[in-house]
Amino acid sequence: MNTSLSDFDRLLEDSARIHGHLCPGQVLGVKMSILGLHQIGIDDPKGKDRKSIIVFVEMDRCATDAVQSVTGCSLGHRTMKFVDYGKMAATFLNLKTGKAVRVLAKEESRQTAKDLFPGIENNYAAQLKAYKVMSDDALFEVTEVSVAVKPEDMPGRPLSRVQCSKCGEYVQDMREEKVDGKVCCRHCAKGGYYVSFHEDRYAK
Repeated sequence: MNTSLSDFDRLLEDSARIHGHLCPGQVLGVKMSILGLHQIGIDDPKGKDRKSIIVFVEMDRCATDAVQSVTGCSLGHRTMKFVDYGKMAATFLNLKTGKAVRVLAKEESRQTAKDLFPGIENNYAAQLKAYKVMSDDALFEVTEVSVAVKPEDMPGRPLSRVQCSKCGEYVQDMREEKVDGKVCCRHCAKGGYYVSFHEDRYAK
């Protein structure tokens, strides 16, 4: 592994700066990323290997910022995928070799952190200190997995762009639905996270 991924302190410092503060989630995210990248044979994620990796993150928490910081993957580049499982886990995929591993933070690591530093009453502070020195085996469970990425989910230019028959808005990358034979965006087909004050204008 090259210097860029072996310098834990610098990677943690970079991640904390991007995230805005140092926290246990940053430590977990940085160590999780170093481990995952190593397992799939990625040495230079922001350089020569930048087009060879996709990361699937399962949490919208602090650790995700750390994963982005270390790997260079992002939603905007379509190299980071958010899968809303609510778990402290991420899957790292080498697009060239197809090798993928899922790295899960062990729940028992919280108790281990308290046991390592019993004199620290604040759990947050104990975790922050302990996670830095705990081994990967103590912190994570690593599972080799298989991940099939659809063409429409790959980085690059959009494969399609169609207009919703109800709201008139455009949908990219095959995210449309068919309702009674008509093309609809997912919001119009199934409802969504927002309600428009002018939703009645969609009625046909």
